[in-house]
Amino acid sequence: MLVEVRVQSLGLDRSSNTPVVILQELSGDRVLPIWIGPGEASAIAMQLADMKFERPLTHDLLVSVLEGMGGTLDRVVISRVEKGTYYAELRVQRNGSLVTLDARPSDSIAVALRVDARMYADESLLERTEVEIAEDSEEVAPPTPASDSATGQPMGPEELKEHLRRLNPEDFGRFNP
Repeated sequence: MLVEVRVQSLGLDRSSNTPVVILQELSGDRVLPIWIGPGEASAIAMQLADMKFERPLTHDLLVSVLEGMGGTLDRVVISRVEKGTYYAELRVQRNGSLVTLDARPSDSIAVALRVDARMYADESLLERTEVEIAEDSEEVAPPTPASDSATGQPMGPEELKEHLRRLNPEDFGRFNP
């Protein structure tokens, strides 16, 4: 069974310094943390902060291609996990038919946020995560919101937007997923 989810937060796993997107079911408290790459984390964060760029970024380009071909993103489905790797599908409507495309969850989320498409996760992933977090709470550090390096205080939306504007591509090299 599929459960509709939303992006609850985006943070860093303190133990590995790896970005984590936390999805939460709409009608409950269960969550699904997915460790992602820094580029995808940046794309998600920029969209959440409503940042627009003069030229399209990769996820914006994909949206333009879909629309240009007469398609719309119906939904994103995070379907399974195998050997620690999560799998997702972009479900695209075009000319009255449904096309399912294999995709990484992080890219799928970044695209869904851009077109306000619904996101779903297989219920078994939410159940599994609930058990793993409870049993391994010391090993899986909860993600922390972006914080100001000088004060250590969480950044608000405007501060995050300004911080993202000042980032250079080299800044992402310090992440080692």
